[in-house]
Amino acid sequence: MAFTLYSREGCHLCEDMMRELSALQRDQAFTVHIVDIDTDPDLQARYDRKVPVLAHGDVELTYYFLDEALFLDYLKR
Repeated sequence: MAFTLYSREGCHLCEDMMRELSALQRDQAFTVHIVDIDTDPDLQARYDRKVPVLAHGDVELTYYFLDEALFLDYLKR
């Protein structure tokens, strides 16, 4: 399963979420594609104050902090 992490450079919350996701990858099969919202004006307008945002396709799963229980439940579907 592939997820997108909408992020920006210098965002400590983004770094924290990626670190948590990386730790979960040890036991779970999924990938994370990091997208810097500041490289796209549309993404910047959409996510400016929400980052980090973890999404699966059009489904936005969590903002700011990783909700590990929700994420793991989503992986099981």
